[in-house]
This record gives sequence, C-alpha cells and structure tokens, in this order.
Amino acid sequence: QVQLVESGGGLVQPGGSLRLSCVASGFTFSSYAMNWYRQAPGKERNLVAVITYNGGRTNYADSVKGRFTISRDNAKNTVYLQMNILKPEDTAVYYCNVFVRGSAYWGQGTQVTVSS
Repeated sequence: QVQLVESGGGLVQPGGSLRLSCVASGFTFSSYAMNWYRQAPGKERNLVAVITYNGGRTNYADSVKGRFTISRDNAKNTVYLQMNILKPEDTAVYYCNVFVRGSAYWGQGTQVTVSS
C-alpha cells in the first residue's frame, strides 16, 4: 500500500531554515509528481510546492516563492522541501501528498513552528 512518511519539522526562529523529507513506498515513486501541502491551525490545507516525476519542473505558492525549494531523489524514493527565511506565518503542519491511480495519499504530517 502507498505510504508517505514525513520528517524534519521542529521549532525554528524567524529567518531560520529547515529541510523536510518524505520517504515514499508502495508505488513507483519515479513515475509520479509529488506535492507538499501545509495546514495552519483553524485554516484549510493549502498547496505549497509541486515537483514533476523527474524533477524537471517545479511550482510554488506565491507565499513561499524564493524561500522554499522542492526537490527529489528518485533513487531514495524521497522528496524534500528546503525552507529558508522562515516566517511566523509559515507555522503549520506540513504534509507530503501523491495522487496514485486517482486516489490521494497523505503522510501523517510534520509540525513546523516558527517563533522567537
């Protein structure tokens, strides 16, 4: 079955950096685009970044452009989200996501808190 396991979240000061990882299994990772979403308390879950199956194209929410970078290592079945110049408004639970054969799959999420 499809499994996604995120890691790398934590508490960081404004202006700091974190790198999130998501290890995937149960499907042919190198054939699918991967996504990162986030959900702040009391708010809806929003798309943050997308990467195509081979890493050739990426796309970002306007709120993170120039600060976040999505990448992937198909040999390790892993997708990353490098987050720089973090702001308090980046505080959220971050989720890895993939659509496989018409179904959406989610990881358990990793908490990112940006606070001084």
